[in-house]
Order: sequence, then structure tokens, then C-alpha cells
Amino acid sequence: QRHPTPEGGRPFPPFSMSVRHGPTLYVSGLGPVAPDGTIARGDFAAQFAQVMANLHAALAQAGTDITRVLKTSVLLVRATDVEAMNLLYREAFPADALPARTTSVVAALPVPDFLLEIECIAAMPTGSARHPPP
Repeated sequence: QRHPTPEGGRPFPPFSMSVRHGPTLYVSGLGPVAPDGTIARGDFAAQFAQVMANLHAALAQAGTDITRVLKTSVLLVRATDVEAMNLLYREAFPADALPARTTSVVAALPVPDFLLEIECIAAMPTGSARHPPP
């Protein structure tokens, strides 16, 4: 089951927002782009909040939620944001459901104004009939 990228706003490169394979959902890297296509401006915290809102929306669209995230990959443009990211990340996920995580500092992201991007792998609810396996 493939979930397309949102319509409207900024043009997106060719990819699916998420792909379900059996009981597992793979969510593409999400940047700080609001539903209207604008990039969250301001500090790192503002961009992180928008990325997490996008992640919640992608998970909900597929029929799962943040408590079922198994693994995240966080890409940061600035190493100086690691500490802030750790604090915000701890608040963004339930303490009893912290996923495995890889954090990388990269030279750049495809959109120059992005300070971060997060992708994830999530479990689908058991017996979920909303989207049958492929």
C-alpha cells in the first residue's frame, strides 16, 4: 500500500510519503514543510515541531500512530543542533515507546532551508484492515 505525497504546495520529487509492506510502514524523510507548502522558519525548534506534525499526519494517514514507531533516522545539517534535538525528541515520543534511532549530521539536505529531516519505520496495528498487505 503506497501513500502519495500531499497535493498542492511545493512540488515534491517522485516518491511515496509512505509504503506499507505487511505489518510494517516505511515513512519517507519528512522536512519542515507546512501543509500550505511553506517551510517552517525560525529556529531549530520550530522546524522540529513542523517535522513532527508531518510525521504524525503521515502515520495517521496510513492508520498508525507515534506510539508504534520502531526506528527513526534523523538527519541534521548542524552538529550544534544535536543537544536541542535530543531534548525535543524526548518530548515528542512517549517515554515508554522511544524508538531505536540513528542521528547523522550531513553536509546539506535537498532543500537548502531545511535544518533537519526525519524518516521512520512503524508497526501497523494488529489486525488492521484499513490497508491490506500488498
